[in-house]
Amino acid sequence: MKKILLLTLAFCFLAAGAAFGADTVKIGLMGPMTGPWASEGQEMKQVLDLLAGDINEAGGLNGMQVEIIAEDDAGDPRQASLAATRLTTMDIVAVIGTYGSSITEATQNIYDESSIIQVANGSTAIRLTEKGLEYFFRTCPRDDEQGKVAAQTIKDLGFKKVAILHDNTSYAKGLAGETQGLLKNEGGMDIVFFEALTPGERDYNTILTKMKAVKPDCVFFTGYYPEAGLLLRQKNEMGWDVPFIGGDATNHPDLVKIAGKDSAQGFYFVSAPLPRDLDTPEAKSFVSDFQSQYGNAPQSIYAVLAGDGFRVVAEAIRQTKSTDKDKLADYLHEELTDFSGLTGAISFNEKGDRVGKVYRVYQVDENGDFILQP
Repeated sequence: MKKILLLTLAFCFLAAGAAFGADTVKIGLMGPMTGPWASEGQEMKQVLDLLAGDINEAGGLNGMQVEIIAEDDAGDPRQASLAATRLTTMDIVAVIGTYGSSITEATQNIYDESSIIQVANGSTAIRLTEKGLEYFFRTCPRDDEQGKVAAQTIKDLGFKKVAILHDNTSYAKGLAGETQGLLKNEGGMDIVFFEALTPGERDYNTILTKMKAVKPDCVFFTGYYPEAGLLLRQKNEMGWDVPFIGGDATNHPDLVKIAGKDSAQGFYFVSAPLPRDLDTPEAKSFVSDFQSQYGNAPQSIYAVLAGDGFRVVAEAIRQTKSTDKDKLADYLHEELTDFSGLTGAISFNEKGDRVGKVYRVYQVDENGDFILQP
């Protein structure tokens, strides 16, 4: 009798544990919590914590509470691979992130082989969705769309001689090449410089001097905001007043902190709209809730795009009433249509790319503010 009683109790504990596990939906977050892009990763976590908290307070997803499990990729491909591997052992349904294209690329196969949905938020390199990966999606647009807007902006501003500078990352090199090809097809446009810098250095005077010698009308820099800020400050210190234009990875308030207001003034960049310029009812309510929770409005559009990644996964779970990865992937590919996201309507094509136009043009004013251009 004692053995039977012990076995019965053990079974009850196991059943209770299984039921408890079934009452929780685990969503992974992979982002740069440390390293040069740490502010992006930290705000991504704030956004997901806020959105998950709202769902849990309202009763959860189909009665299940949502748990966010965050891993730090440090903005480094090797760290990202380790972070992704850890997340695959934690019974997660999907993972949101990450920010950099080369960082995401280091993790794609890891998640795909584990049949885990990945929704990137800032990884715009074209080739990420040219691999036929069933479980990969992104809420940010692709570099070919960004390249079109960048090339048109350069043309509209009347520049003819263009220097293009990248940093050899998947994102920056891809955007540079895409824009170069588009500009070459425009009559009267001359690409007078096309090279890469080494990210993380503290002195870019050599490459600035090299660009200055070919006398471009403008410089299009496709790298990230830490290097963009240094380039702007150092070109100003050397007395070179050539206009600079950046890609969406320069869209961060720290750009102005690094460059200084005087050096940043006049800088153009192509990007998805800033959180304050989002005009959907969902976005306005979200920004207000974020302000109440954290004492400031969200600074990064990429954190908000991570929020949209979380929201489409939650919608797929809600509508399919399932956490089966194949059902969720099929829903996102085939049935999610014009979902009302924080950053606008969201649908995905067969490759997992977001459908529709998102990019806008901004310029930095004398106060260091990012001003949406007409």
